[in-house]
Amino acid sequence: MLGIELGSTRIKAVLIGPDHGVLATGGHTWENQLVDKLWTYSLDDVRAGLQDAYAQVAAAVRDQHGVELTRLAGLGVSAMMHGYLALDADAELLVPFRTWRNTNTGEAVEQLSAALDFNVPHRWSIAHLHQAVLDGEEHLPRLATATTLAGYVHHALSGEHVLGVGDASGVFPIDSATGTYDAERLATAQRVLAEAGFTGQLTDVLPRVLSAGEVAGHLTEAGARLLDPSGALQAGAPLCPPEGDAGTGMVATGSVAPRTGNVSAGTSIFAMVVLEGPLSQVHRELDLVTTPAGDPVAMVHCNNGASELNAWAGLFKQFAAAAGSPLGDAEVFRTLFEASLEGAADGGGMLAYNYLSGEPITDLEEGRPLFLRTPGSPFDLSTFMRTQIYAAFATLRIGMDVLTAEGVRLDRMFAHGGVFGTKGVAQRHLAAAIDTPVSVGDVAAEGGAWGIAVLAAFTAARATSGGAGEQRALATYLDETVFADAQLETLEPDADDVAGFDAYLRRYVEALPVERAAVEHS
Repeated sequence: MLGIELGSTRIKAVLIGPDHGVLATGGHTWENQLVDKLWTYSLDDVRAGLQDAYAQVAAAVRDQHGVELTRLAGLGVSAMMHGYLALDADAELLVPFRTWRNTNTGEAVEQLSAALDFNVPHRWSIAHLHQAVLDGEEHLPRLATATTLAGYVHHALSGEHVLGVGDASGVFPIDSATGTYDAERLATAQRVLAEAGFTGQLTDVLPRVLSAGEVAGHLTEAGARLLDPSGALQAGAPLCPPEGDAGTGMVATGSVAPRTGNVSAGTSIFAMVVLEGPLSQVHRELDLVTTPAGDPVAMVHCNNGASELNAWAGLFKQFAAAAGSPLGDAEVFRTLFEASLEGAADGGGMLAYNYLSGEPITDLEEGRPLFLRTPGSPFDLSTFMRTQIYAAFATLRIGMDVLTAEGVRLDRMFAHGGVFGTKGVAQRHLAAAIDTPVSVGDVAAEGGAWGIAVLAAFTAARATSGGAGEQRALATYLDETVFADAQLETLEPDADDVAGFDAYLRRYVEALPVERAAVEHS
């Protein structure tokens, strides 16, 4: 089974065997670009990245296992959720890909959220579409399909315009009872868009929705050549429904059952909490999405994650080199992160905002990375680094507080992402930030690419047992087949750390006008 995930900084491919163990991996680094004030990626980079990552997998299979990779038992595609890929009837791109990072959809969000009685986030595909209508964009008469990056790549491989229900829940609100778009809200949205001048039909424009375990098409000859221009890869492999990185993160951490959750920390940071029932009211801080099986999930999504931490680490790495003691990336991060454990629990009068881009949870359409301290505060490395790590979790905590007030409880929060690579550091600070036990382990080492490969295996298990013959739910399949022997390390929140983070967060919220002033005047 091959899983491919197009993340914010890396395109990764993972090949797994029947036991879900990793056989080979490949990766390709890429970066978004700010073009005409919108964050985007080139589709040429998509194609090049897919081919590079796949070629590395094929080479690893050849070198490590002594065989040529010519056939796949199944495959799946995952990518950054949300955003807007507008395609014409020939699946040609009409405007540059608009990623989840864009927050230019404020007017659309206000109108849709009010009309649908539902929090429609800035990055959702329906928000981008409605904003394009409000702005009178000329591409709209030719619009045939509005999809996500995962949906676009899936179509390129299979010819099918479909989405997994988890990814689709970042396009338009989902009715978990039916497993597809909420019909009543779809009719309301159609009316709102038509009043603004939209002449298309949403039911035609939005991709068809499928749930985990369903076959979502087969690898075409053109799709095989897209992945492998050499011609060695054969067509015909079944594809699972394409998913977003949030959904594959849930799978990769075994967090698809109620009262479980996971935090994924990368360029963005988000928490996914599987709900036991509906929330009492609409909250602008929360996205209501679903698991890949269609169960309701509250998502706290923060646009800004570890990028500013990476920038500071890079600065200290330059200093070490200039001082004649060069250090590798891993050693720089380990040294800085471990130092944070000795820092003042409340940040010692220091504050940091990691806002490289806008942050909807704190009502900021743009961001400015900012560090400040009171004149009398001590200025030591340990507290400085604790403050920087706290900054990565502060906005997340604001959203999690809303869930706590709703009475949502968690049995476990699983954390994954590079920021948790230094053992016991970011894990401890996150446990303090959300006052919840936090688990880490090797189960998510290969991340969402492995998660979508597991979903491909789940689809294959259902297909080989006659479709409906495979009766196990996704959560049961993961518990019994994938994670039965998983080794996890769990840290309980430390009381002093919890009190310290609470004090830090109060100052963080009170000083938000400083961040807004930085945006307005720089």
